[in-house]
Amino acid sequence: MSHLIVHGGTPLVGKVVPSANKNAVLPVLCATLLTREPVRLRRVPEITDVKKILDAFRAWGSSVQVDFARGTLEVRHRHTLFDAARHRLPEAMRSSVLLVAPLLARFGVARIENDVQGCTLGVREIDPHVEVFERFGARVERGDDALVLRCDAPLTATDHWLDYASVTTTENFVMCAALAAGTSTLTNAASEPHVQEFCRFMQVLGARIEGLGTSRLRITGVDALGGGEFTFTEDFHEVVTFLALGAITGGDVRVKNSAPEQFPLIDRTFAKFGVQVMHEDGWSRARVDGRLQVREPFTSHMLQKVEAAPWPYLPVDLLPIFIALGVRAQGSMMFWNKVYDGALGWTSELSKFGAHAFLSDPHRLVTFGGKPLVPAEVDSPYIIRVAIALLMVAASIEGRSVIRHAAPIRRAHPRFVENLCQLGARIEWSATCAATPHAHG
Repeated sequence: MSHLIVHGGTPLVGKVVPSANKNAVLPVLCATLLTREPVRLRRVPEITDVKKILDAFRAWGSSVQVDFARGTLEVRHRHTLFDAARHRLPEAMRSSVLLVAPLLARFGVARIENDVQGCTLGVREIDPHVEVFERFGARVERGDDALVLRCDAPLTATDHWLDYASVTTTENFVMCAALAAGTSTLTNAASEPHVQEFCRFMQVLGARIEGLGTSRLRITGVDALGGGEFTFTEDFHEVVTFLALGAITGGDVRVKNSAPEQFPLIDRTFAKFGVQVMHEDGWSRARVDGRLQVREPFTSHMLQKVEAAPWPYLPVDLLPIFIALGVRAQGSMMFWNKVYDGALGWTSELSKFGAHAFLSDPHRLVTFGGKPLVPAEVDSPYIIRVAIALLMVAASIEGRSVIRHAAPIRRAHPRFVENLCQLGARIEWSATCAATPHAHG
């Protein structure tokens, strides 16, 4: 069931409560290995990567009790054992690298599989992670199918300056520093909302972290971390996605949003397409007067543009969502991905809908929107929000479209299609594309 059948042209209307942010949930799960005390988590999403990590915990002897229907997880690593010779980290998921720091801190040994990967977003190196582990005292051994890291003594505090503000490298540094002897400082730290949420969880366990939300973190190591309870907030990616789906279909969608303080730049980005976002009483709503329209810049000789880079820039993960709006909006818009060099190649699929998008180089794309579009069958790369962006375009076009290989959506968004159907969409999963199946109404 990896393809999405989309019967578009229906305005989406109603309320929706987003799931938790995968990019906060996964590092938090990994960090639970740092304590032997019980940890209870709420609003845990039923997604593929979560299940893979929990399977690894069970294989290592941890106690895991999960109820995805209620979104609750109770985990305790009191009798956990890890053997680098026979235990493997979860495969085909980039977040596996986040297990290395707690394994090093807890057992003095960890491994990084050669096949650690996530979405196909270009080169995603592990060298910055290895540099962090070495700074805390680890040594690296190259094997045939993995790197094995070992610490012969407890981790010791260090100061480090990252080459770039990497989210997962920042989280690995925090996990190493939390139990290292002394005070560690990280400069050029990532500060995305999910990094801040992860750090708040670490503080619940007793970690001493200063500088949340800034590019400089100071962590004073403690002798041991305790247990605790933690509730995840809504995923701002999913908030934006549902707002954009409402806007692109000409509908009216209200989205639960507990952190509107994260949205000023996102709101202004929506405004560039003629979309006004309002936040009131814990809910967000996108409104469009008439059709989507690119706002003309005051600098007349330049294109209107959306620049995406590490927070506090617009997040690069959201760029495909706004590219979908650019395809539909009257006018031209330039999109600039300042992080990944392989993240825009999918835009050739937009031409199958009749859209006009020009890839000027591996980092920049121009859409010439407002063209008449037709239903189409398109292929999604293994990138979560690209599959959603193609779905958005299809949902805005009257008729039957197919998004092939859309399964990556399940990696981050549980009940995504079910939520859309409750808003009035006619979308369903299918194992084949040949026949027109019955769609949910």
